[in-house]
Amino acid sequence: MSFSSEVKAELARQYSKSRHCQIAELAALVFMEGQIRLQPLTLQFESENPILQEKYAILMKRIFEVDITKELSPADTMRVLQALKIADDLQMFRHAHDHVSLRGARMNGLLVQQTCCKRAYIRGMFLAAGSISNPNKSYHFEIVCHSQVQARQLQELMESFETDAKIVVRKHHYVVYLKDGSQIVDMLNVMEAYVSLMNLENVRILKEMRNSVNRKVNCETANISKTVNAAVKQIQDIELIRDTIGLESLPDNLSEIAQVRLEHPESPLKELGNYLSPPVGKSGVNHRLRKIAEIAEDLR
Repeated sequence: MSFSSEVKAELARQYSKSRHCQIAELAALVFMEGQIRLQPLTLQFESENPILQEKYAILMKRIFEVDITKELSPADTMRVLQALKIADDLQMFRHAHDHVSLRGARMNGLLVQQTCCKRAYIRGMFLAAGSISNPNKSYHFEIVCHSQVQARQLQELMESFETDAKIVVRKHHYVVYLKDGSQIVDMLNVMEAYVSLMNLENVRILKEMRNSVNRKVNCETANISKTVNAAVKQIQDIELIRDTIGLESLPDNLSEIAQVRLEHPESPLKELGNYLSPPVGKSGVNHRLRKIAEIAEDLR
């Protein structure tokens, strides 16, 4: 099962206790997959997704005590439309054909005045048309909306939870998305997908640890490479002096460090200083090797 499917399976089991939150979540489902048949008046749910069908059926049963396995009566349909703040719009459909699609319709803001209702609405929208990428590969959260107005409303709701939701047009649909891992974690918290949230956080922690280790390894590798390159250059300088004017021509302190460097080609500067008599610190060793480098350059 994909991570996106795991999130949806968890959200499908999540039901708000308050009736107003249940209505908000139902509104999200209806405005994604619903349509009204005018003669006789009834509300139809068009999704073929079994998880979505079950969620819709349970919400309708809990809120209105209706069985959607049977066609909704005009009276029950009117109760639902009134709860979803759609009933007043029926006059607008009087010249319409037999069916009126609710996909992409503007949701009445009165349904999501409370924070808990906003959470429920976003949860319903994600269940109906959302997806989330495998966090081991990338961070991407999106909900595909049918209209620009629907996308704008959803964007505003997500931004009310301090996320930076963006909108992009894709194949005549409007996609509201998040790319930041921490904001996706926040959105899972908003939708109350707490198990998925913990799974995502575990992946993020492991990835951050892995990246930190890689940075340290890269840094240490660079330092080792720098040290090796410096040692090779020092030995080349010393060998040039030895083969031209001889190391004995150098002052005693330079001759001594030159001989030690030839005997210990892989040792760092601090360790080289310990081989001298008396021992010399890292800066002292570095100073002497710079003097040798200057002499070698003059010889070149």
